[in-house]
Amino acid sequence: MPIAKSNSSTSSPGTSRLVSLDAYRGFIMTMLAVSGFGIAGFAALPETNEVWLTHHYARWQRISFHFEHPDWISVFDGWRVSFWDLIQPAFMFMVGVAMPFSAARRSEQQQSFGRQLLHAVWRAVVLVLLGVFLQSKGQSHTHWIFPNVLSQIGLGYVFAWLCFRGGRITQFGGLAAILIGYWLLFWLSPPGADYVPAEVNASVKKGEVLEGRFRAWSKNGNVAHRFDQWLLPKLRAPEVAASKELPDESVERNSADAATEEPAIQAPAPPAPGLLRRWFFAHPQPYPFNAGGYTTLNFVPSIATTLLGILCGQLLLHRPFGPWKQFLLLLLAGFVCLALGVLAHATVCPIVKRIWTPSWVLFSGGWVIWMLAVFYLLFDLLPLRLLAWPLVVVGANSILMYLMGQLWRGWVIENIVRRHFSGILESIFG
Repeated sequence: MPIAKSNSSTSSPGTSRLVSLDAYRGFIMTMLAVSGFGIAGFAALPETNEVWLTHHYARWQRISFHFEHPDWISVFDGWRVSFWDLIQPAFMFMVGVAMPFSAARRSEQQQSFGRQLLHAVWRAVVLVLLGVFLQSKGQSHTHWIFPNVLSQIGLGYVFAWLCFRGGRITQFGGLAAILIGYWLLFWLSPPGADYVPAEVNASVKKGEVLEGRFRAWSKNGNVAHRFDQWLLPKLRAPEVAASKELPDESVERNSADAATEEPAIQAPAPPAPGLLRRWFFAHPQPYPFNAGGYTTLNFVPSIATTLLGILCGQLLLHRPFGPWKQFLLLLLAGFVCLALGVLAHATVCPIVKRIWTPSWVLFSGGWVIWMLAVFYLLFDLLPLRLLAWPLVVVGANSILMYLMGQLWRGWVIENIVRRHFSGILESIFG
């Protein structure tokens, strides 16, 4: 989610706010807070349920497509995408869009490079820990895994900030290096002979196990999954195995031999875990795999998504062209990214959101740039700013809204959405 607060969308005290940015993230936050109005859950009701006597079952299935994540491949009919798959890319992208505005404000306050770097590091640490906190909800111990969007933003934030400070050449170079390097990492590391899809919740029927040149991007059989298998167990309680006797290598012994044998040697007991590990890394269960196929290393290509946002943010901040020309440039940039993503999907790399493939960076980048263009048109070019006010309020407090949405989601759905808005939703979508 965007980490800049509302005043970070302002380039100078005398410059009008970029209302579209706050409205954009306010819209995304609202959709998350209400869990897509419970549409996916409603559409998941069995076809035999009596509710379908008054509602069109097939229509609701088409609608629910946009409020749940597909199993693996994230592109449909050549260019279509689930709206729900665009939520996290929009987070990453808006972090980048806000960064030039935030930096401009801090420069006006004459903050040094060192102070701004420390602020970026502090923000990154806080975001990672907030993500871990949310992942630990309902757990008996701290759950040190990092698929949450806040952790993903935090893990890549400092690198993205340094690329931003390096200028356009560094930004484009970093973007290209991440896309090519991450593709090469996967391509050179296909699943080994020990990859058994059923053992890691991967289904051939659901399209999660890929073949041929795309095999390296299979669910829980890729190099990013293997990295998690190495890293994440180290962030849990070490196994304390009971002392065992060394195996007896003799096939059989007679009673005379047994009488003269020395006692069996005991394996040394492992050392007791240290205080820090007992406090923070004491989750008792071993780490198996991520059921959805998400990986920690997703943060690496997601930096490229943030860089796309930085490039767009600089365009809107410095205004080298007129506002309408900037709008057209956003549309063009979105088209180029989407087309490159589709081309990559057809040739070198599948579009998979769950492991943030390079083709997904480009494909989703096109969509989220187009979404920014729409909000820019509505609320910065057309005289509709007043209509954006509710979204701006939410977007200006995006971290708070996200945390509230994650922690109170069940209560919001049951006591607000279903109680007060079910009739409206049925009238609109029913």
